[in-house]
Amino acid sequence: MNEQQIFAIERPHPNLIKLYLLRTVLSGPFSVFVLPLLYFRYQTLRYSFDDEGVSMRWGLLFRREINLTYSRIQDIHLTSGILQRWLGLADIQIQTASGSAMAEMTIEGVLEFEAVRDFLYTRMRGNRDKVKAAAGVQREAGAALGNPEALALLREIHGELKATREALQRAPSEKKEGGHV
Repeated sequence: MNEQQIFAIERPHPNLIKLYLLRTVLSGPFSVFVLPLLYFRYQTLRYSFDDEGVSMRWGLLFRREINLTYSRIQDIHLTSGILQRWLGLADIQIQTASGSAMAEMTIEGVLEFEAVRDFLYTRMRGNRDKVKAAAGVQREAGAALGNPEALALLREIHGELKATREALQRAPSEKKEGGHV
C-alpha cells in the first residue's frame, strides 16, 4: 500500500459497524445504551493522514478531535481481539510522550492496519532522523569551538571588531575637538 492510498483513508471499513453490533449483542441488557453510542461513533468517525501528521475526529453532540504530528509519536501498537481478527480488523494504538498510560489515539476499522502501522513508523523515524541530523550539526559546531585554531581565529576576529568599535566611537569626538580649535 503506497502513501496515496493511506492518505485516501478517511472512513472506517464497514466491518467496524459489524464489530460494534457484535459488541452490542454481547453487552446484554446494556445494548439499549451501547448501540446508539457505537452507531453514532461509526457514522461520525473520520481520519485524515497528511504530510504533517494524522488526525481523527468523531462525535455528534460532543465532538472530539485529535491531531498528532509524526514527530510526537513515540510508539505504535497493534491489538486485535478474536472478533476483530474474524472481521479482518485491528486497532492501531498510537502513543505519545503525554504522560498517560493510555494510547493518545486509536485508529480502528482499517483493514490495511499493518500497512498503516508501517507508514506511521516510517514517518515517525523520518522526523527523528531530521532531529538527529540537526543535533549532529550543533555537535559539530560545538566541536569546532573546542578546536584551538578555531578558538584563536575567533579571538582574533573579536579583537579586530573591538578595535573597530573603539575607533568609530572616537571618530565623532575627534571631529568635535577638531572643530573647536
